[in-house]
Amino acid sequence: VQLQASGGGLVQAGGSLRLSCAASGLTFRTSDMGWFRQAPGKEREFVASNRWRGDITVYSDSVKGRFTISRDNAKTTVFLQMNSLKPEDTAVYYCVAKDAWYSERWGYWGLGTLVTVSS
Repeated sequence: VQLQASGGGLVQAGGSLRLSCAASGLTFRTSDMGWFRQAPGKEREFVASNRWRGDITVYSDSVKGRFTISRDNAKTTVFLQMNSLKPEDTAVYYCVAKDAWYSERWGYWGLGTLVTVSS
């Protein structure tokens, strides 16, 4: 399984970025997909997820209303649209997938893409 994230970069506070994650080696249409992040000196934290069954999305309280997760099954790609970015959103963002359609474990992780938000 490969999860290749892209779209990170440097942006000013209040700006937007769109992360993409191209997935391969898994049955994408029946895979729950998500994003985690890790800020410098902090633990990795959940950001958002999309369940394949019912297309249900879940967000952490810190990003709710600002970030939107979506997926394109035809392109086996998951996106994270990030608006109204804040300096505290600065982190390495990881694309993740559950390791089976029935699993609750985020078993697959990409290498991450760095997002830096300047004040």
